[in-house]
Formats: sequence, C-alpha cells, structure tokens
Amino acid sequence: MNRIFITGIGTGVGKTIVSACVTAALQADYWKPVQSGSEEGTDTQTVRSLVPEGITVCHQEAYVLKEPASPHLAARLEHVTIQTTEIIRQANQIQPANRPLVIEGAGGLLVPLTDDVLTLDLIQDLHAGVIIAAQNYLGSINHSLLTASVLQHAGVPVIGWIFGGDYHTNEEDVVRLSGYPMIGRIPFAREVNRAFVQQQAQLLTAPLKALLA
Repeated sequence: MNRIFITGIGTGVGKTIVSACVTAALQADYWKPVQSGSEEGTDTQTVRSLVPEGITVCHQEAYVLKEPASPHLAARLEHVTIQTTEIIRQANQIQPANRPLVIEGAGGLLVPLTDDVLTLDLIQDLHAGVIIAAQNYLGSINHSLLTASVLQHAGVPVIGWIFGGDYHTNEEDVVRLSGYPMIGRIPFAREVNRAFVQQQAQLLTAPLKALLA
C-alpha cells in the first residue's frame, strides 16, 4: 500500500500533525493536493518544518486557494476549476518508487472538492489506503463511526485509527465498534516541533509497518 491518505473525522482534529508523524515514521514523501485557507500558511509548509531533513520530499500542491472554506466553495469564489484528473496525473508523476506517499486530505470524507466530486471519490481514484485521524470531543464517537461506516460502505481499505489529545475510553469504543485497529495516539504538546514529531514517529513505526505488511 504505497499511497496512504490521511483523513479526519472533522476539521481541526490534527490531520497535519498525524500526516507529519506518519510521514516521518515511514520515511515517506508528503503531498497535500488541495490547500484552502492558504493566507494563514499551508500544511505543506508545516509538515516540511516538522519532518526529518534529507529524506522526505514535500511535494507542491496541485491547487492552492486563499479562502478558508471547503475546496469547492473556495475554488468557486476564486474562479478556479479543480480537476481531479489533474490530481491523479500529478499523483502518478510524483509517486516515489521506493517509499510511500502520504496524502493529506482537506477536512473529512464528504467534503466536496468540486460540485460533483467528494474527497471520498478522490481516495478511491487514488487507490489509497486510509488512516483516520480522530480526537475526543462531544459527538466524536458519532463522527468517528460515521466516517468508518462511509469507508466500509465504499469498500476503501482502512489501515487504522490515530487518536490525538488526551486519552479517553471513547477510543476503545470506536476501535471496537468500527472493527478498525488502533495504530497509536499522539498527545497534545505545548510545542510541536521536529523533535516531538520524531519521538511520536518512532512509536508509530512498528504498528504501521505491521499493518502495512
């Protein structure tokens, strides 16, 4: 499984930190094909500052949009046409020959990329396996299991869950009810830097490699 797509149960659940940790753990390349809200900085810039230097290539986005909104809305406001065929073309072009490509999505599975294409559709077209990033909050069990259910119904291969933040027993319920394994958890940190990401990556390496074998 050379393409790993990082999706979240919602917005603001730590997809970018999960992406950085998974990228470092697998010594993979990183790509976020569609970035919105770019005036606040890009996720590619963040990941590049967090992963070890000299191994990972953080590839340029296919589409960068200023508006902090869903890609389809940001593109509409900025008169940009997102073409998923172009995203697939670029994915095939940049795919590393000897290591995985970690692909970070925008928001959750059902976020529209265009008027007709959802993030879920792109995952299927990329033939990627999915890691679900989740955190505990009021309603997170519902959001987690809805995400899992959509992936199950679509027949998308799921590698497992990576939880963030403080531990809660809800994680065990989500794992049990979804049937998808827990890969690990990334705690909150006052400062997220390269050393923190490398520490978390070392903890994720063995379970990731076991699940990807």
